[in-house]
Amino acid sequence: MSRLVVVSNRVAVPGQASAGGLAVALQAALEEIGGLWFGWSGRIDPDESGRLNEVDAGNIRYVTMDLSRRDHDDYYSGFANRTLWPLLHFRMDLVDYSRATYAAYRRVNALFAEKLAPLLREDDIVWVHDYHLIPMAKLLRELGVRARLGFFLHVPMPSSDLLAALPQHERLFEGLSSYDLVGFQTERDLERFQDYVRLFGRGRVISHGVLETHRGRRLRAGAFPISIDTAHIASQAAAAVNRPGVKRLDRSLSGRALAIGVDRLDYSKGLPERFRAFGRFLKRYPEHRGKLTFLQIAPVSRGEVLEYQNLRNELEQLAGHINGAHAEPDWTPVRYVNRNYPHTSLTGFYRLARVGLVTPLRDGMNLVAKEYVAAQDAENPGVLVLSSFAGAARELDAALLVNPYDLDGVSDALAAAMEMPLEERRERWQTMMELLRVNDITAWRKKFLAALRE
Repeated sequence: MSRLVVVSNRVAVPGQASAGGLAVALQAALEEIGGLWFGWSGRIDPDESGRLNEVDAGNIRYVTMDLSRRDHDDYYSGFANRTLWPLLHFRMDLVDYSRATYAAYRRVNALFAEKLAPLLREDDIVWVHDYHLIPMAKLLRELGVRARLGFFLHVPMPSSDLLAALPQHERLFEGLSSYDLVGFQTERDLERFQDYVRLFGRGRVISHGVLETHRGRRLRAGAFPISIDTAHIASQAAAAVNRPGVKRLDRSLSGRALAIGVDRLDYSKGLPERFRAFGRFLKRYPEHRGKLTFLQIAPVSRGEVLEYQNLRNELEQLAGHINGAHAEPDWTPVRYVNRNYPHTSLTGFYRLARVGLVTPLRDGMNLVAKEYVAAQDAENPGVLVLSSFAGAARELDAALLVNPYDLDGVSDALAAAMEMPLEERRERWQTMMELLRVNDITAWRKKFLAALRE
């Protein structure tokens, strides 16, 4: 069987990186058939980019590359996260484009390709991940690589008009045409990409998922919704209720219901809107005051970026305002924390929560929504309140779907979740859980790799 080569911005090197769900899935795929994982080391070299580091573990070889401070700042913090991230999340108002950071993005991708190409074999299956590495296939092809190349976009694909607003968009997104298979989270993302190819990429759609570029090259594209290790999350959550931190949280609620949100601190997650909707809920449904505590866990990310600093300040002010208006001596409505918790504790928190609040303004998938469902007690499950703008809404349609911009609508959903009968909660949960058991993260990666091999 062909060797698998995974290429991603960060690499889960044994003993160094915390293994999230995606890392576990990619690790399992590599262990199955043996292979190579290539990407940035996470380290900054004060002098220059390009120094390679190698670690072998079992039948997997990990090769990582250091970046210089300038390349990291312009490629990663710059074009990837100040230009592409907001663009791909429909936030043109936050796009910070410069030719200098775009040049750095292409320069670092070219360096990745230059270091990776000599390590590849002709019969390799190469799987490239996410928006940091869009040009990788074209650059590898120019270096003579003939291996099968696949790409998966973990974030949303915006409308073609938004993509076309990016300077040099044709040059950037033409890079996708050098892959053999391009994967998206949802059918809607796939449709938007096909629209872009047809309207702005000068290509054509041969049939659904089969595209031809203006140069005559054909490629395939498809929807491959990413998922979670459902069975592992369920068993972990059941065990987590006995962890000291989970027990402390349970005791601190004093019998009150818990609503939980867990999100990286990012403007795409709709956190100010969520806080305001919770405040609206307390005003519009006074019978529930004192009966529900909202815990928002939002670890700080990209804290050096001004937009994220402003977001953190706004959330602190909103939490203070809501608590000042509604708190009682023995009840604080909003608990807002900016720290990470071990995943084993988080799944226990999910299991305690009567309501899972997952209301991003835009999200490629949102695995917190799936983890919340998988963590529930089958006998007494909670209710998922889910943004219709999250990719997960296409699958988890038994959740209470909301428009995160509609504060009254989200507050109504909170009230409905609090008042929902046990029988209905079980029925909704069972529908979603059955889907997650079948479409878990193992099924996701097997489906993508099977399509790429074809």
